This record gives sequence, structure tokens and C-alpha cells, in this order.
Amino acid sequence: MRILLIHQAFASINEAGGTRHYEMAKYLVSHGHEVVVITSPISYMTGKNKIAQQWMKIEYPENGIKIIRTYTYPALHKSFVHRVFSFFSFMFSSFFAGLRESKIDLVWGTSPPIFQGVTAWLLAFIKRKPFIFEVRDLWPEFAIAVGVLRNKLLIVASYWLEKFLYRNADVLIVNSPGFIKHVTQNGARRVELVANGSDVSMFDFEGFEGTFRINNQLEGKIVFVYAGAHGLSNDLAVVLAAAKLLNEDNRVHFVFVGDGKEKNNLIQTANELNLSNVSWVDPIEKNEIGKFFSEMDAGIAILKPIDLYKTTYPNKVFDYMAAGLPVVLAIDGVIRDVVEEANAGIFVKPGSPEDFAEKIKILIDDPKNLKQLGINGKLYMKQNFDRNLFSGKLLEIMEDANKTYGRKNTDR
Repeated sequence: MRILLIHQAFASINEAGGTRHYEMAKYLVSHGHEVVVITSPISYMTGKNKIAQQWMKIEYPENGIKIIRTYTYPALHKSFVHRVFSFFSFMFSSFFAGLRESKIDLVWGTSPPIFQGVTAWLLAFIKRKPFIFEVRDLWPEFAIAVGVLRNKLLIVASYWLEKFLYRNADVLIVNSPGFIKHVTQNGARRVELVANGSDVSMFDFEGFEGTFRINNQLEGKIVFVYAGAHGLSNDLAVVLAAAKLLNEDNRVHFVFVGDGKEKNNLIQTANELNLSNVSWVDPIEKNEIGKFFSEMDAGIAILKPIDLYKTTYPNKVFDYMAAGLPVVLAIDGVIRDVVEEANAGIFVKPGSPEDFAEKIKILIDDPKNLKQLGINGKLYMKQNFDRNLFSGKLLEIMEDANKTYGRKNTDR
């Protein structure tokens, strides 16, 4: 098959961010298929250009994968209005780029942002090929819950668009079991779970001697890392408030890796709180993050205390576990079930700096248990959430969708 993926926030392993789709594309190619990716030249994490803007740039990172970067309005993090312009500019430019691609056997769309789902559906319709739609979070529900989407007309239109795409997907894929009920109730006909996970082999750096601890005078400390987006949903002000409560305990240090709309505000808050136990690090490429994690002692996963977030499977949790890092989890719901079943971390009441600080104390008071939690998580990942397991399932779904669609056309 020749598979067309429309994904504005696609990240290669030499970029920061989630590389689920790149890893899956590699798996598909290794089994004899081709993947064409249409994406943006703008980093979804930083809002900055990855390359010089032009109408279209084509890359071949390895045999069987073709990446087409199409023009996108370069103001992703300025405001909601600017974000909408960014989404719509990519929706149109990716559509015209997709029209140029011939001999496509299947079109794969993914959300968020949901607008690129329209491009994927329309290209599949025009090319008369199966349309697979992947839901990675419940948009627009999440946007409404955090206050990003407020306009009533836009909300009504967004709900209509969501249901339209669900109903018109030949297969709807979710990356968390928490999404299944929602998409089914909103019209999805065939729903498949291809869960988030991680390529465990990318995090095998036991014995690696890095320099971060030495360069930052962190020898002998227990270091907790947060790696990912610094946005409204991530609730990192709670971590800073907990760090303030622990500021006099010289055993512990917090490292924030990544970027996002709220990063400058968070740094300002940390300075105002006179925090001496916090460091800030620019985004790290995915193929290097395993080395960095090998110098850390535990990973932090946190979202705002919103009921909808109980449905999520955040990528970073699986990356921490793959790296053998215990998880400090300030997210309730289905991901809590995973961490507790694996005995791979400790749950923190979302939105509570006091509980966060208390749980950190529990972990640093028992270093032996802290290490064992990390060992438990890595073993559980290998057995249950290795990326190749789910890439194989994705391939089976795509092959079946292609055959089923072909039979439908023959019967017409």
C-alpha cells in the first residue's frame, strides 16, 4: 500500500515531541509499504519554523517515507485567532499537496487539530480510497474545558465537524480506551484502539555517563523531570508551587524540558518564588531524550484537574516508563490504572501542590523503592506497551480497511 498521512504536528525522531507517527511509519515501511506524510514546517511545540518557509518542501528521511512540508501561517502560539489561521492555512495547503500525490491506497487523518481531518476525508473521497481517522484527544471538548474555545458559533460548528468526521471514517482509531465511549456515541461506525506506547529500545541507555548533572551541580540530588509542552493544559504552576514547598530540601531538584506558550510565564513565576531547585532546558530531540532521561530519577506527568483528562493516555508517561523512570502522576483515570497496575509510580491529587510535595517526600525518603518502581515500569512497557505491538495492529487495520473498501466498490 501507499499510505497518505495528513498530520500538521508530525515530528521526526530528530525533532522534539511525540514521534508516534514516525515510528509507526517506519514499521509500515519495514513491512513493504510506503508512507507519504504531509505536514507543517512549524514546530507544534515551539511555534517556530523548523525550516525556512516556502510553499512546499519535500524530504526523504529514509527509504519508503516521503515528507512534504507545506506552507502554514507562522503564528501558532500568538493567540486563538492566530492558531485558527494556522490550522486553516495548513488545511488548504495540505489539500492541494495531497491532490498531487498519485497511486494512494489509503488516507490517514489524525486529530488534533481536527481541521486537518477535513483535508484527509476530502482527499479520500476524491481519490475513492478508504479514510482512517485517528483521534488523539477529544476535540473540541478539551478546548472548551480549558477555556480556549468560547465562541458559541464556533463551538456548534466544531461539534458538527467532529460528528461528520466520526461518521464518515471507514475506521476510527483512538489512542486511549477512555475515548471509545465518546466517539461511539457521536457516530463512529467502526472503532479500533491503537494505544499510545513507546519504542522501548530508544530508551536503553543504562550506564550512559552524561554531563547534565555535573554541569548543573546536581550530583547526589534526586532529580524529577517534566518533558513536554508547557501549555495551558499542563498545569505546571502546580509543580512550581510544590517546588516552593520543597525549596529548603536540598535533596530534590526539578527539571523542565520543552517549550510552549506558557514557558516564559512559568519562568517568571519561578523567579518570583525565588526557586533554587528548578532548571529549564530547551526541547530535546526524540533520538536524544533517552540519554537525558538516563540522568534523571523520576518523571512528572500532569494535567489540569478536568474530568475529561481522565480519558487520556499521555505519551510522556510511556516514555518515562520505557526509560525506567518512576512516574509522578498528577492525572486521574485510565492512565492511572496503567501506572498502578504496573506499580510504576505514585499518584498525586491533580491540582494540589501540597499533595504533590508530600508524594515527592515519600519517594525521596525511600530511594530503593523509587528505583524499583522504575524497573517495574520498564518491564511492564516491554510486555504491554511497546510501540511495535501497536504498529502491527495498525497495519492489520489498514490492510483490512483497504480490502473491505475494495470489496464495497466492486459490489456497487
